[in-house]
Amino acid sequence: MKSIEVVILPGGQTKTVFDDLLDLRPLGAIAIRRGSHVEPTLSGDWLADLAPVNGPVLGPFIKRSEALAAEVAWLQQNWLTCNDE
Repeated sequence: MKSIEVVILPGGQTKTVFDDLLDLRPLGAIAIRRGSHVEPTLSGDWLADLAPVNGPVLGPFIKRSEALAAEVAWLQQNWLTCNDE
């Protein structure tokens, strides 16, 4: 079973890496913002650009799924914290 981590910040706001498995609407008003841009390069590799959350560019990856997995891992390790951003 897949787990989803939700961080509750001191002001009561929540942070999570969005996943369709969790319906966030019962929590109240939601604001979803992009954490990265996973895009192909001209050579056909994939990059995960985490600039929207002041992160690095990850890659290149051969498969898009590898870039997506790296994106989620980075967000969970570095963005999904109790620091209010």
